[in-house]
Amino acid sequence: MDDSALSLLDRRIADCRACPRLVAWREEVARTKRAAYADWTYWGRPVPGFGPADARLLIVGLAPAAHGGNRTGRMFTGDRSGDVLYQALHDVGLASRPTAVHVGDGLELYGVRVTSPVHCAPPSNKPTPGERDTCRPWLVQELRLLRPTLRAVVVLGGFGWQAALPAFAEAGWTVPRPRPAFAHGARYLLDDLHLFGCFHVSQRNTFTGRLTPVMLRDVLRTAARAAGLDPAEEV
Repeated sequence: MDDSALSLLDRRIADCRACPRLVAWREEVARTKRAAYADWTYWGRPVPGFGPADARLLIVGLAPAAHGGNRTGRMFTGDRSGDVLYQALHDVGLASRPTAVHVGDGLELYGVRVTSPVHCAPPSNKPTPGERDTCRPWLVQELRLLRPTLRAVVVLGGFGWQAALPAFAEAGWTVPRPRPAFAHGARYLLDDLHLFGCFHVSQRNTFTGRLTPVMLRDVLRTAARAAGLDPAEEV
């Protein structure tokens, strides 16, 4: 795929102002900041996807964190959820380093791209259904651009699952009716696309043990194999 097409999409996403509530919130957070990041210049804009244009595996989250992606400008970068996700990706050989701190930290993903169905940080981490639907065309366009190489998708959490399924359908994949149900470890085939469900890497799930590092690595490793990637084995 032509990298420039995806780069152009990313720039267009970063300029979006379609949802007034989200625009106001992300910009307010960027102005007031968190004390620990008082010396940061927050990104304060929609956060585009991250990863190569020829990705074979896509990871779909929920939305950027107010002091994570909304601060750094990169998906799952600078927050606890990202700490868990990128550590697991590194453990299975799909990321160059186990941490994601800022956009210039040298992190590379191998055959994997990370995105979300909502690109702005929402208040209380809860986008409205209307905001989810307004943002969907961006995910549809991203999926269409990735389709030539994309072979597997891991969706993190039930909200992302409900948001992503209509996007897959609009992008040209056949989504069964009734729609596949979300569950951790769920696996479905949408034409040539392997779809996996995984509990979200939120602190609520990781701190309580609902999602353990082993559980996350198992899903990522299975999905990577389905995508034709060569993940590292458990040590």
